[in-house]
Amino acid sequence: MRVAGEAVGHAAEAAAHGIDLVPVVVLLAAGVIGVPLFKRLGLGSVLGYLAAGLLLGPSGIALITDPGAVLSAAELGVVMFLFIIGLEMEPSKLWALRKQIFGLGIIQVTICGALLTGVGILLGFTPVVAFIFGMGFVLTSTAIVMQLLGERGDLVTDSGQKMVSILLLEDLAIVPLLGVVAILAPHTGDQGLLARFAGIGIALGAVLLLIFLGRRIMNPFFALLAGTKLREVMTAGALLVVLGAALLFQVSGLSMAMGAFLAGVLLSTSTFRHQLEADVEPFRGILLGLFFLAVGMSLDLAIAAENWIIIATSVVAYMLVKAIAIYVIARLLKSSHGEALERAVLMSQGGEFAFVLYTTAAAVGIIDAPTNAIFTATVIISMVLTPLAIIGLRFAMPKSTQSMEGVEEADGLSSKILLIGFGRFGQIASQPLLAMRHSVSIIDNDTEMIRAAAQIGFKIYYGDGTRLDILHAAGAGSADIILVCIDNKTNTTRIAELLRDEFPLAKVMARAFDRGHAIELIRAGVDFQIRESFESALAFGGEAIRRLGATAEEADDVVAGVRERDRQRFELQMAGGEQMAGRHLLISNAEDQAREGGVAVDPEQVEETVANSTHASAPV
Repeated sequence: MRVAGEAVGHAAEAAAHGIDLVPVVVLLAAGVIGVPLFKRLGLGSVLGYLAAGLLLGPSGIALITDPGAVLSAAELGVVMFLFIIGLEMEPSKLWALRKQIFGLGIIQVTICGALLTGVGILLGFTPVVAFIFGMGFVLTSTAIVMQLLGERGDLVTDSGQKMVSILLLEDLAIVPLLGVVAILAPHTGDQGLLARFAGIGIALGAVLLLIFLGRRIMNPFFALLAGTKLREVMTAGALLVVLGAALLFQVSGLSMAMGAFLAGVLLSTSTFRHQLEADVEPFRGILLGLFFLAVGMSLDLAIAAENWIIIATSVVAYMLVKAIAIYVIARLLKSSHGEALERAVLMSQGGEFAFVLYTTAAAVGIIDAPTNAIFTATVIISMVLTPLAIIGLRFAMPKSTQSMEGVEEADGLSSKILLIGFGRFGQIASQPLLAMRHSVSIIDNDTEMIRAAAQIGFKIYYGDGTRLDILHAAGAGSADIILVCIDNKTNTTRIAELLRDEFPLAKVMARAFDRGHAIELIRAGVDFQIRESFESALAFGGEAIRRLGATAEEADDVVAGVRERDRQRFELQMAGGEQMAGRHLLISNAEDQAREGGVAVDPEQVEETVANSTHASAPV
């Protein structure tokens, strides 16, 4: 008994000098209890994290007394979030968004910055301090907006892509803004100017180094790790890349999040992209939730109470002016009222990079500590208010939401045939399979259609085929053939890429929207594709010429000829011969018309006519 007592005593002593698990357990409990509660109340996960953080922090029950330390660690959640966004942004997609990033983004940052600087001057701050206050507030919270867009599935929509573009530009803007802070800092001489130029050179060097590593080193690196066939090694490699890129940019004076984003972009075309996303996602979710908890804990209610007039006035004025400016800019650039209003509400708050800007300004003497506290409280309160503003927008402009009543989610399915999408196309495609008594697992994300199908005897499971975890749950890993029958071009291609990378043994058939999409799908690895209206249009045209007097045999021959010429043009376009395909089409049509008119065909004359045509481009 004495020995056992001593052992317990030694264990207790070791625990006392070991890791303090109380904060960890408290933070996990806050996330596990508070967030589902707020979600159930329809208030959203972000507001749940913020409220839980406020409760646990110094202004609440003070279980966490150092929110700054938690916030520093939790910023890695934003870093990993930007890495995952980068994985979705292939260089071609990023290039396609260049006008929105450097056009819409610069317009919004410039105009909002000027207006908010003016608001700061009207509130009594000096022009320099007002500029710092306003430009910090311009930098919208990437974490909050991305989280809200992700929860609603709007990241891939046109409206979502515009907001992502603006956020990227705002994240880039922190770099020149920190340079401006250094210029505005008092008592800077030639040595300070030289140091700033050196800092710019180091920053450019870091960008070039990361691009070199991403293009030359990362793919062979992950291929080597994949050869070990150890999942934990791949996970460690993914974290090494994310945190290494963040560290490189941090020591170079740049944003950690932008370093991770650039690393993601460089790996977006890698065959390991989806594996990297799956490895990083759990850490991203936990750390991003911790970030929101830390923001809630950082709100000092004592400072807010002491300076409540200036803080309340600043929050209302800054959020209102910024929202109005964003709305007007969006409307002038041809966005709809609903899209412009949604963007204005979502992006009306300040963000996490404002803390960086204000802290730097305080460190160089532009603002003092009390002013920094007021600015920081203003931004935090605006971040807390944003989910509430979204709830208000939801009531003002309600969107139809899907009820899950009577709908079963895909989980543990194992049929040899998986059909994704049960719209008009999928319903018809499934009938031959069911007629041959094949076992087919069907998933769709339209709950109304699922319930309607159930009434006539179809068992459809709820699931989004663009998500890797759903594909696993739907049995893609054991399926012999997968039919992608959805009507969204972007999502169809994404599913095809996921299937190619994660389930290479399954045969994949896909519904294509048009010729260009069909080519895209073949390059994404599908085994068979068909344009959704091609065969029906051929049948339609064939019936038309029958009704005009053609025999059934003649009509069949004509349709077969059209199909063969289409196949030839398609193969030319697959090889990159757009103009050749167009010339082939015009020559074929010219020859057909000449024969119909009983005219002898001169191939050289046809070639010359086509060569002089200004419209020799193949249709899609």
